[in-house]
Amino acid sequence: MELDPALPAFSRTVLLSRPGPFVLLGVPGLEALHAWLSVSMCLLYLAALIENSLLLRLVATDKALQTVMYQLLGLLDAADLILATSTVPKALAVPWGLSSEISFGACLAQLFVAHVAFIAESSVLLAMAVDRYVAICQPLCYGALLTQSVVGLVAVAAVTRGAFVMLPPVVLLQRLPYCGQRALPHTYCEHMGVARLACGDTCPNVWYGLATTLLSPCLDLGLITASYVLILHAVCSLPSQGARHKALGTCGAQASVLVLFYMPALFSFLAHRFGHHTVPDHIHILLANLYVVLPPALNPVVYGVQTQQITQRLRHLLRLFWAGPLRKVGSERAFPQE
Repeated sequence: MELDPALPAFSRTVLLSRPGPFVLLGVPGLEALHAWLSVSMCLLYLAALIENSLLLRLVATDKALQTVMYQLLGLLDAADLILATSTVPKALAVPWGLSSEISFGACLAQLFVAHVAFIAESSVLLAMAVDRYVAICQPLCYGALLTQSVVGLVAVAAVTRGAFVMLPPVVLLQRLPYCGQRALPHTYCEHMGVARLACGDTCPNVWYGLATTLLSPCLDLGLITASYVLILHAVCSLPSQGARHKALGTCGAQASVLVLFYMPALFSFLAHRFGHHTVPDHIHILLANLYVVLPPALNPVVYGVQTQQITQRLRHLLRLFWAGPLRKVGSERAFPQE
């Protein structure tokens, strides 16, 4: 949008330097389905909150789970919680009529946190793939290579990597001129979605976003795929057919969640840059919502509950949870109040 040349210089400066608040439109073209979509997203978000919180508590408090594999799972749970919580509540507020506006500062904060959480989760998934590769293909080296200090390094590296990748886009968005366009056709703030509201040159945003997509999630996905190929090669050489089927089932479930995490995200990133005029907005937005809520709801089941040790701990925790109210009811019946 071009500024009217007849506007006074002061007004032109205000329009260019004070963008927003933006108005989130939800999923344009599917307004009739907003209620159903929001209910589905809310249920998935609640499932992600409960599942990831339970697993985080188990990993943090159970001494039997203080190993590299489970601590990496705890990092994955934390990244899932941050990714979903930074986007879903605001996305639900739009169809529920609570608030569709978001200030420019809050929009930048949301996209920064969400993208850092995505990159951090991608880094943790890569670390988990390396952990599984070493455990299966190089078991004699596992204790020497993967120690407790490695988990701390992975956590610091994942967050630092995400922050360094996302700081330049935030600076680029702040430097862009905005001409009063406020309607953001999305349920939450994305880098290129915000950049397209500007009236200046967004080529640096486009090319930087493409470079980081290739060097971050695409690179991680390639390395994870390579590790799975090596793992499958080692699994297929196992003498026990039952062990092969179990390992293949586990790898298949994990690969399915990885596809649900990476493919919608990569499609969303690339559609903003190359398919803006060919990909329908509602397809793009639905897939962008998919990768922030579905993997956080599925990861605890696929990576955690399938592990026998965590399943036993969860059952014990749930028994303790239900035993408390039952004991209280029993004591009230034995000693009724006057």
